[in-house]
Parts: sequence; structure tokens; C-alpha cells
Amino acid sequence: MRFGDSPINSEYMTATLDFVACHNMTYVRKYNLIKGLKAGGVFLLNTSWDLEHLSKNLPSEMKRYIAENNIRFYTIDAMKIAHETGMERRINTIMQVAFFKLAHVMPFDEAYEILKKDAQKYAKKSPTIVEQNLKAMALALNGLHEVIVPESWAETTENVIEAVTKETARKKYVFEIVNKTNAFEGDELSVQTLVDNGMTFGDEPLGTTASEKRGIALEVPEWNAQACIQCNECSFVCPHAAIRPFLVDEDEWNQAPEGFHVMDYKGSDGLKYRIQVSVEDCTGCGLCVEACPKKGEALKMIPYEGQEKESVNWAFAQTLKTKENPARPGTIVASQFEKPLFEFSGACSGCGETPYIKLLTQMFGDRMMISNATGCSAIYGGTQATPYTTNEQEQGPAWSNSLFEDNAEYGYGMWLASQTRRQKLAAEVLEALPEMSDDLQNLAKDWVEHLEDSEGTRARAEKMKGMLASEHFNSPKLDAIYKQKDQFVKPTQWIFGGDGWAYDIGFGGLDHIVASGADVNILVMDNEVYANTGGQVSKATPASAIAQFAAGGKSSTKKDLGAMLMTYGEVYVAQIASGANMMQTIRAFDEAEKFKGPSVIIAYTPCISHGLYGGILLALDEAKEAVNSGYWQLYRYNPLLEDLGKNPMILDFKKPDFGKVRDFLLTQSRFGNLLKVDAEHAENLYDKAAKDSRKRFMRYARLSGDLDKFLEREAKALAKKNADLGISTETNLKKERKTRPVDPEREARRAARKAERAAKK
Repeated sequence: MRFGDSPINSEYMTATLDFVACHNMTYVRKYNLIKGLKAGGVFLLNTSWDLEHLSKNLPSEMKRYIAENNIRFYTIDAMKIAHETGMERRINTIMQVAFFKLAHVMPFDEAYEILKKDAQKYAKKSPTIVEQNLKAMALALNGLHEVIVPESWAETTENVIEAVTKETARKKYVFEIVNKTNAFEGDELSVQTLVDNGMTFGDEPLGTTASEKRGIALEVPEWNAQACIQCNECSFVCPHAAIRPFLVDEDEWNQAPEGFHVMDYKGSDGLKYRIQVSVEDCTGCGLCVEACPKKGEALKMIPYEGQEKESVNWAFAQTLKTKENPARPGTIVASQFEKPLFEFSGACSGCGETPYIKLLTQMFGDRMMISNATGCSAIYGGTQATPYTTNEQEQGPAWSNSLFEDNAEYGYGMWLASQTRRQKLAAEVLEALPEMSDDLQNLAKDWVEHLEDSEGTRARAEKMKGMLASEHFNSPKLDAIYKQKDQFVKPTQWIFGGDGWAYDIGFGGLDHIVASGADVNILVMDNEVYANTGGQVSKATPASAIAQFAAGGKSSTKKDLGAMLMTYGEVYVAQIASGANMMQTIRAFDEAEKFKGPSVIIAYTPCISHGLYGGILLALDEAKEAVNSGYWQLYRYNPLLEDLGKNPMILDFKKPDFGKVRDFLLTQSRFGNLLKVDAEHAENLYDKAAKDSRKRFMRYARLSGDLDKFLEREAKALAKKNADLGISTETNLKKERKTRPVDPEREARRAARKAERAAKK
């Protein structure tokens, strides 16, 4: 920022600086923070280090520059002040006070009064918040400490370690592309550098985010083996795959570094269990602690500083052998013993989208093909550093991003190309049967028969590769088949995007692909707003929400995408919320992938754009309250059940309390701010939002056959409430059971099954 007494009409990058502040200690070794700071300028560092630790840990180049240029160096422990005042990890107010005190952009007393007045805006929400901010401001003034720079800093020299070659240190791409762009030096890259790194066609190597080690967390989780119950839920909710369970055998444990504590794994003899955090990749969101059933005991947040040893432990954990998954398939525990093939993305701290993507890669990542709509998931999924990675066999997702509006068609094209290649290969396999051994013939016939089956596809593919490896020399036809071995496994095609794409701009394409009957899986990460482009209203935005182009609160009802897609009758549709029900999320993903046809999963996605008053730390609570209040419904519509004579619609949460919708809305600024502007209008829209939610639930309950039970339960609850309030009611709770209409086809199937059972007796 530039300040002056007269208007500034030109725009350019500031070459010389009067003031630099670093709010995050981890940046001191990542960036040249004081580059351009003029002699006599001010440098403010948020840290708990005293002079001894500063002398020991600051980069030599920084210390020398400070000393040689008479930089006025100040420190403040903003995290400590935030904790003391009950502001948790919110340090903005504290650092603002320090800025105005040191930068002299305006008289400090005047600035301080403005800041105190600004804190009063929280009074409507809670007087406590106002008190916390005012106390933090006072402590900030007392907490500022000027560092007396030792003369020895001017003589500091860097210990030069002989550099290893690029190839042995890290991938050439990371060294020449990722590190340059992360250091804000991307404009120095030449076209030849891009060509030399194989980027001519837009290709990027996988797994490069693992090399970034951003270290941006102010606090990181610490694991206590004594209290852990081995549920793996901390790993499940982590948006960045920075906390994971590891299984260790005795030989590995004997080689572990000091401090690599383990506990006996309760599910298998001889194995040890450990939760390991990658502190350099953690973003400090705290969701793992919130999810932990032993919150504050098994996991707790502690300052990042002093946790360097965990980097060594993480590095050792990466060398552990992959063990056979000892947990029951299809469970939370089992899912988290699988390596995530999506890790350390640049998504926001506490992101609600990435846990879904991470889980999908743990379930199907070794054979995923992904088309991604432009939006948040395209930015953190495909910039210069790629979070998608591979397993030990170098198998991993193939990812690509086209435009915003044509994502479904783009994904359909990927699927169609794969189908064409595999069907051609199947024809070649059948033609080559006479040239195969008997065992290979049987294996090849089985492979062709199950060409479109997901279950067991990896095992069949590996058997085919193994047997052809010894026979392909015998025939040109077999050799041609063996060269296409990457097509032996059935790919699983996924199409990722947000609600802006799926509900709005890309809906026509989505509808077209769903109607085609193609075996594709569509994940809609619904945060109910165009988050990546500035918070514009979408058709997924519910009534009463404030967004761009709906400043007075949206007055229309949210589009029911799931209900629309169910009308096809041959589309798998699910609505999920992993923060509210982890197992339902796993079941929906599994059923969708196995369904031989189009599937659409609509996932509730907490987001910073929701403006949770308690911070993104409460994202899991947001999801739970959304479901419990009936604002968000959990269901699975599986057409395969209808073929079995069952109801295809399953409601996975049947006891919503719509009286809680208003309370849920007021936990988020996107709804709550409307109350401050126009209370009467806000209350009307909140009431509409609750009624809309109830209508949606009633629609689903009618389909699932749960409507009568719900109405009866609702009537009883109302009667009890009235009784508690002393209101008499003549409501007859014993409602007559509605006569179910007779379905001749269903009755015929039922009679056939009864006859079949009778014949077996």
C-alpha cells in the first residue's frame, strides 16, 4: 500500500518500502521479506522468539540487512495475545494496532479511536466480542517490543552447504518452475524453460505440492497416543491430507527416530499405530481437533514453533511399507488407511471441497479420470503445483480442466475416448484367443465379460498383465494387446465442479450428458454461491442469503437439482454432507461408482464465503446443523433397488427439526447480516427458507415412504410443545393410515417371490 497527503494517480509496484510486517513466522525462510525496505525503515515480526532465538533462527542475509541498513526491528507475540483475550487465532486487530503505532500513516491517537469505534460493530452480535477486541488492542500496545540489534548481525555469514544437483534434490520441474513461481519470480521464466520441462502441450508432473512445504499454520495438531481411540476421523476431515494414520511393524519401529511414539493397533497383532502430522503442510484449520471424539485429549492445537521434529517424523512415516488394509472395507477407518492421491493443495484453510476429492482418490484414485470445471477446484487442483499424485505403482488420477460452461461435455469426451479404446481392445482380445494358452484364454474371456465392471477390475488387469508378460512374445497380436496394458483396468470417469457450473452455466451440458446414459460420475460441490469469482448469487443460493446481485437477500427458492435429475429414473442421485455423516458419504461414493450409468452426487460444502461467525473451525458443526435442522437433506436415489422390487429412494436422516433453521442461518453472516439491514424483511425470508426446506424434505419423504411417520412425529412434537406452553390442542395424533395405492407390477413380483419360497419348502 502507498500513502500520501495528495492523491496517488499512478499504479506501479512499489520499489522502496517504509514498513514491512510479517504476520506468519514461517515466511522468514521462504521469502526475502525485507527486500526493498529502505534504510531506517520499520520491520515488524509476529513471533514468540526472544533475542537469543532471533539471533539463532533468522536467516543470516536478513540479519545482515537489518544491521547494515539500521532497520528499526519490532516483534509482537500476537498469537499469545489472541489466546489471552479469547480471540483464538484471530490476530488481525492486534496487528492493525501495531501497524498504526509504527507506520505513522496518520496520528496514532486518531487511528486508535477509529479502531475502538470500529470494534463496536460487533455489539449486536455479542458484547463479549467487543470487549475481547478492546482488550486485545490494549495488550497489543504493551506487547510491542523493539529489538536492540546486535552489532554482530552485520558480520553474519551464511553457512554454505555444497548444493546437490537438481536431479537428486527434487524434480527438475519443481526446481525450475514451482520454486520460481512460489518465490514470486514467475515472470523471469522463459518459454524455453517451459519447453525443457515438457509443458508444450500443457502437461504437468503429478505430486508436486509435496515439495512446497509452505508451513503457513500458526498452530498445528499434536497427537497423544494415550487418549487416541484409533477412529481415523481426524484424517477423514482434513482438507489437506496433512494428518494421517500409519501402521508400523516391529522392524520399522526399531529404526524410527526419537519421538516417533506409537501405540498397539487394536485391529491386528504385531502392528503399531500412529497419527502423524505434516506440520509443514498443515494449514492450522483445527478441523481434525473438532472431529476428534477425544477433543483436547487425543488431539490439541499447539504453536507451530518448536514442532520441527515432526518434519523428521513425517519424512520417516513416508518410508514405511504399505500394509494390507486391516480394517473392514467400506468404513471410515479403512478409507483412511488408503493413501490419498490428492494432497497438500493450495485450497483455503478449512476448505469444504477438498475432503470429498481426497476421499474419492483414496477409494478410486489409482484409476480415476477427472474433468474439472473452472472454479476453486480448478485453481487449487491444477496450477503450477499439482496436488494429484500417484501411489507406489505410479498409478494415479489423470486430471484436466477445460472451460466453465462445457465441463460435463469435456468429461463425456474423456469417457467416450476411453470407451472406444477399450472396446477396440476387447475385440482384439477375442480375435487373438486361438493364439493364447488355455489359462490365458480363460482369463481373457473373463476380462472381456467383465469389461465394464468396476469391482475387481484392478485384480483382473494385473492377472492379464502378468500372464501376457510371458506369452506376448509368441504372437504379434498378443504383443499388440500387451502394449495396451494400461487399458486393462476400467477407468472411473469423474466430473468435478461447483454449483455455479452445475446449477447455472453448465446445467445444459450436465443435463445432456446425464440423458445420454454414459457411465460417468458427477460431483457437485455445492457451497451455494459463485465463491471463486467474488460471491455472486447462483440458482443454488437459498432464500434469504445475501450475495452479489442479491444484496437485499435472495427472495426465490433454491433450485432442486437432485429432484430434477431423479425424474429420468435411470440416474443415481445422492445428496451428502461429510461433516454430518461420514458413512453416508462413503456409501454414496461407492454406490455411484458401481452404478453402470450416470450418477450425480451433490455435496454440502462449507466455505469461507458463508461467513461463519465462529470461523471455519466450526465447518463440521455447520454441516451437522444444516442436516439436523432440515436445511440440507441426506438421501440416496438408486435405480438398481427398483429393479429388485425395492423403493429406490432412501432418506438417510429422517428427523429434521425445521424450527432450528433460523438458528442455523444466524450462525453465518451471509444470512445474519440481513437482520441488521431490514429485520422485518429478514424474518420473512428466514421463514421462507424454513418452509422451502420443509417442502423439499416432504417431497423426498413422499418418495421414500417416510412421509406418514414424519408427519405423525411432527404432530406429536407440536402437541408436546403446546402442552409445555399450556396451550390446549384438539389435534388428533392418531392419524388414519393412508391406503397405499395398489401397484399391479409390484404385487405380481411379490406373489412370484412368495410362490418361489413356497416351492423351495
